Amino acid sequence: MSKKKPLILVTNDDGITAPGIRHLISIMKKIGEVIVVAPDRPQSGMGHAITINDNLYCDPVKLDSSESHEEFSCSGTPADCVKIGTQEILKRKPDLCVSGINHGSNSSINVIYSGTMSAAVEAGTQGIPAIGFSLLDYSLTANFEHTTKFIETITKNVIENGLPKGVVLNVNIPKLSAKEIKGIKVCRQAKANWQEIFDKRKNPQGRDYYWLSGEFINEDSGEDTDEWALEQGYVSVVPVQFDLTAHHVIKDLNDWKLND
Repeated sequence: MSKKKPLILVTNDDGITAPGIRHLISIMKKIGEVIVVAPDRPQSGMGHAITINDNLYCDPVKLDSSESHEEFSCSGTPADCVKIGTQEILKRKPDLCVSGINHGSNSSINVIYSGTMSAAVEAGTQGIPAIGFSLLDYSLTANFEHTTKFIETITKNVIENGLPKGVVLNVNIPKLSAKEIKGIKVCRQAKANWQEIFDKRKNPQGRDYYWLSGEFINEDSGEDTDEWALEQGYVSVVPVQFDLTAHHVIKDLNDWKLND
């Protein structure tokens, strides 16, 4: 890596004005040269969606006159932000992409729905080391101060050591004070899911509509999972790969009579 300060692309899914990304930007500015490309509005739960049937806008913004780094507000999804950021905005490939800090958990099954993590995964597909950061607090008034030292530690380690090709990190931080957090645990993704409930309602015109809610069901009792670590007061770090192939099933499928 160049001796120059690392170039860091910062994005998120809660929108460019969200407190989480503002705090993440302040941390990254101590580590490297920062360029922000983030959605112009909340894009939570968008997963890896991209904009293909609508115009995509990406405009420079100045949210704080005292800031010297560049920021761009994008009309698209988190994955769009990384695509347009790397291909149109940045003058060179970034050394790192960080996404977040998300307002709410992205542990376990949530990783596949997460716009925060999809931005990190998109960077990973381009060979860029990437990290998605989330805090287990959904409030827009969440306190992010206790996340700083953990984010700095993990980020500096990724810059120094790199990540294997095709791997990005999913980092979740408990809603605890810095003194209460016991440390950082490298984990696997817990086997858990959402049991959805659709609340059926009627609008003023009498038309039915649905409001999605549900219950998070953790079926995993292992003590090496992200859910266990978070419940025990640790920051969880899960290495995530975007190759979704179930490699262990290929041999079994090849035994099927598929070409008879």
